[in-house]
Amino acid sequence: MELYLDSANLKEIEEGFKLGFLNGLTTTPTFMQREGITDIDGTIVKLSKMVPVLQIEALGDTAEDVLKEAHRQLNLGLDPKKTVFKIPVSLEGVRACHLLRKEGLLVNVHLVYTLQQAYMAMHAGATYVCPLVGRLQDQGHDALTLVEQCVDAVDHYGYDTKIMFSSVRHNEHVRNAINIGVHTITVPLKVLKSLTENNFTTVGTEQFLVDTRLMTVRVKEAANGINPIVSADDTLQSALVKMTGYGFGAVTVTNADGSVKGVFTDGDIRRLLQNEGEQILGKKMGDMQYGTPISVDANALLNDAAVIFKKTNVDTILVTENGKPVGMLDIQDLKGL
Repeated sequence: MELYLDSANLKEIEEGFKLGFLNGLTTTPTFMQREGITDIDGTIVKLSKMVPVLQIEALGDTAEDVLKEAHRQLNLGLDPKKTVFKIPVSLEGVRACHLLRKEGLLVNVHLVYTLQQAYMAMHAGATYVCPLVGRLQDQGHDALTLVEQCVDAVDHYGYDTKIMFSSVRHNEHVRNAINIGVHTITVPLKVLKSLTENNFTTVGTEQFLVDTRLMTVRVKEAANGINPIVSADDTLQSALVKMTGYGFGAVTVTNADGSVKGVFTDGDIRRLLQNEGEQILGKKMGDMQYGTPISVDANALLNDAAVIFKKTNVDTILVTENGKPVGMLDIQDLKGL
């Protein structure tokens, strides 16, 4: 199934065709008017150089008028093999289609709302027949059945025509088009961008990235760079100031030789205040009791840190290298947040 972008917005068109695999672009005078375009010919020429195939409107009251307009546009420098002329279905429109096809030019008969209209376009040799699904559904019609009937007619009678599913409003329309078996669909960029989106895919991808990170990134590469340290001779008040300045809930207490004496946390402060009162603020950090700090070597893999986090149920781990504190690892650092 061919995939076209339906737009006249240059930024959207540039973004869409960066994908590299869109078959072409459909546009309309209405789209151009909405975008504030006044130089229609200049825009057409510019678009023709941006996309593989360009489908543009060729309007006229008679078949001869349509042919004249198509030839005028070709004379702007358009490639006849990469330009499709869109003609609204009518008796003169299908006659113009037949005449243009006799010249080997490509034609899309569009604004199709009935199977009879589609039949006349097919029989006139239209390269594309384009029912407007969204507009039909807005009017309460069974547009999907019409599109299916058009596809069946092409298959049954062997017409060399592609049915284009157009006036796409949402992701579900694309699924409808695939199920029906249309030959071409043209969609706005908003819908195009939604076609690969799925929450389960997002969750799965994020988990793969996290797991890969755990197995390939070392602790020192992931640590957040925060390394609040106080000496054993500093007071608790000094430690509290440093913790506040770093915006961190823990501080490493070191001995005179730089080795780790322990890790002091905001939870320890609350417990001391509750048990001993405000006088603790002048207490030396070295006078307090510390358990063995929960730590991980800077050169260990994040996977090793993850095991420690799970086993100890803490949110922060001391990072050491050669027995010296070099930072802190937060549980969120495992995910690269």
